[in-house]
Amino acid sequence: MNNTIRDLRAQHGWSQAHLADLLKVSRQTVNAIETGRYDPSLPLAFAIARLFAQPLETIFHPDQEIA
Repeated sequence: MNNTIRDLRAQHGWSQAHLADLLKVSRQTVNAIETGRYDPSLPLAFAIARLFAQPLETIFHPDQEIA
């Protein structure tokens, strides 16, 4: 799954560590989500959307469209 978390984080001037603290996850988790190696759980995805005040679908995009 692709996402815009790195861009959103940069717009806020936050480090991965700071974002991780806000979300109560590890910095490694933030890195893995940003690079697409890990898809967040639904509760974590909603927490990310709330934190950036964005709808889920503007942050997360499937790698391919479902037919």
